[in-house]
Amino acid sequence: MRRDHNIPRGELHRLNHRSTVLRGNFLGDPTDRELYVWTPPGWTKSERLPLLVDLKGYWSTGLAHANWQIFSENVPERLDRLMSEGMARVIVAFPDCFTRVYGNQYINSVGTGRYADYLCDEIVPFVEEAFHCGGEGRRGLFGKSSGGYGAAWHGLCRADFWSAISVNSADMGFEAVYPAALLTDCEQLAMHGYSIERYIRHVEAQPKIADKDIICITNVAQSAFYDPDLTQFRAMRLPLDPYTGELIPDRWRNWMAHDPVVMLDERLQEIRKLKAIWMDCGSRDQYRLYFGMRRFHLKLEAAGVEHVYEEFDDTHSDVDYRMDKFLPFLASRLSE
Repeated sequence: MRRDHNIPRGELHRLNHRSTVLRGNFLGDPTDRELYVWTPPGWTKSERLPLLVDLKGYWSTGLAHANWQIFSENVPERLDRLMSEGMARVIVAFPDCFTRVYGNQYINSVGTGRYADYLCDEIVPFVEEAFHCGGEGRRGLFGKSSGGYGAAWHGLCRADFWSAISVNSADMGFEAVYPAALLTDCEQLAMHGYSIERYIRHVEAQPKIADKDIICITNVAQSAFYDPDLTQFRAMRLPLDPYTGELIPDRWRNWMAHDPVVMLDERLQEIRKLKAIWMDCGSRDQYRLYFGMRRFHLKLEAAGVEHVYEEFDDTHSDVDYRMDKFLPFLASRLSE
């Protein structure tokens, strides 16, 4: 809901994009997708602006950030206000990367599709050509939760392409997050013979989904990104024995190889290329993601990599108000 109906409004453009890199993806997800792009008030194609890309969290898609909300602004409304308050002008893209495992980590995986390539090789060039924006040194991305994971991964692996990232309440520090959570998930799976397929098909047949099932599916689905098995239902398999709770070394090793905290040790020189790194996390995050965020921050600090890290007094939920801090930061750095 808009705070002030008198400030100038930008325009939300609703486009369609047909992907090549997602063709033949294992999950059979669509290759034709909507794409929203916000341009600031008074924008014309003669104004070459930086580009920001929004990576939405799990169980959602970038398109949802344009939905009307009762107690807070949606992202286009927030951008209108921030621009009126002096934020540097940028263009923002909201891609749809939703999958049949109910979300995305924004990486390439044989289990889900080439979503890193989808963003870098298709979506960004498509937006840059249509809106005469972005380009080398003027591209940034931001995301929370799984979107924060995506921002961290792209900063570690594609700093040749991106120049600024905001990593918000991100999936990292896997050993502090997933083993305990997966043991709880096994209690859900036990009612279905420890079969992921039987469990998910049962949940999908219900008239509504319970919070505990949202969490369980989110955790189990990470295997389709980090350790996919194309012989299994939607490429998902557990990294532990569901009966004894013991981690399977080879499976868990594949998960840990995708943990940004671990990746940073080998990709430190890559992330140094970025112009700007913002990181934040709620100090009461119910998934304890602050452990991984702290580890990542301390490693960057020890290596002398310039970045901002803030912990704030809140949980993982409903923290879009943090955009008031990191969006102007990204816009300013990309405009330099």
